[in-house]
Amino acid sequence: MTPTQELSEESRVALSAYRLQRAKETLLEADTLITGGFYNAAVNRLYYACYYAVIALLIKNNITAQTHQGVRQMFSLHFIVTGKVPQHYSTFYSRLFNDRISGDYDDYVHYDAEMIHAIRPKAETFISMIEEKLIK
Repeated sequence: MTPTQELSEESRVALSAYRLQRAKETLLEADTLITGGFYNAAVNRLYYACYYAVIALLIKNNITAQTHQGVRQMFSLHFIVTGKVPQHYSTFYSRLFNDRISGDYDDYVHYDAEMIHAIRPKAETFISMIEEKLIK
């Protein structure tokens, strides 16, 4: 992620909007994979959809992070700990992060339709919550 301190307010707003749009597109990518039965790949795309949304929130608020772990930490520090975002969103995002890592790198991990159909709506709600925060 580009250090936001170097960006003008106008550029941060535009980049944040772009990242939110990317989140929504990636959610649609996940839907295509779910329809095809590619559940591990769908978990990956669901994670990235949420990740792009969090990046949008951080950029809009002039917060920089360099790694996925850093993004999670900054999200927690600036939005969960402060009470701006309820704790259950952090729990969901962390679980999705761990599921994505397992699905991408661990042997014999296979996600199924039941699991995907449980987390897909949560990912959409997560992104919508962030979109509301971006509008404020």
